[in-house]
Amino acid sequence: MTEQTHALRVAQVNEHCKTLRLPTLAGSFERLEKEAIHGSHTHLQYLEALLAAEIHEREGGAIARRLREARLPRVKTLAEFDFTYAPTISPTEVMSLAIGGYLEQCEPIILLGDCGTGKTHIATSLCVAACRQRKRVRFTTAAGLVNELLEAQHANQLGRALTRWSRYDLVCIDELGYVPLAELGAELLFQVISERAEKASVMITTNLPFSEWTKVFTNARLCKAILDRLTDRAHIIDTGPDSYRFRRSLQKHGGAIVPEVSPDASDAREAGPATGEITSEASRDASRRRR
Repeated sequence: MTEQTHALRVAQVNEHCKTLRLPTLAGSFERLEKEAIHGSHTHLQYLEALLAAEIHEREGGAIARRLREARLPRVKTLAEFDFTYAPTISPTEVMSLAIGGYLEQCEPIILLGDCGTGKTHIATSLCVAACRQRKRVRFTTAAGLVNELLEAQHANQLGRALTRWSRYDLVCIDELGYVPLAELGAELLFQVISERAEKASVMITTNLPFSEWTKVFTNARLCKAILDRLTDRAHIIDTGPDSYRFRRSLQKHGGAIVPEVSPDASDAREAGPATGEITSEASRDASRRRR
């Protein structure tokens, strides 16, 4: 084959790739041809290599799109999480969740613990794992979600907004409990959670034990309804009272690490009848479901 004939065929292949929208194949077929000749590969092996390169690139692009659509505050993985700083968290349980079975079963995940104990890191990592499985994911704070729904209602677009949120395979609501919610905001959040019950997964991170959720949802009936839906078949992970970030900072600066249990954390473990019949019942129900 002359150089002129070879160049013509290369141009024809590039044109075919453009028509079929195969950019990766267009950019790699000459390199893979040389590798096939050097390795004495068959035509079938060469074709397989071409198609594999195209599929690999498309999968990478699809995952990148999923990650952008998820609007994660930052991309973190479980490989970056040091479980030795979080003795209350089971690495086996978290790694098992990363496989994604809970998504197929439409099961909720609730991460309970004090500030700095790794709740958001684990939640973000599970979102990343879901994106890599080509799932539609959306990450938001509780306050951010409520504000978006209030704005949609004000613009007479609430129905459209609720439909959009219902289409995600996984919705992660971060920082529930950090900011009290007005009754209307709590009702709108309930609509999102209720719509997803047994249909799609929702993940919650919160610094409040169940017994104190009435601080966020002041309507007792609404609080009970939300807990009932969120704890049903839920995976509940207690991240503990000791701040991962604080302990890491102390170690970095050579300080002594002395674990402390905050009053809130103690309350979380001592929730009794005085905290309210509604949330106590929900906590017991959640425990029975886990067993």
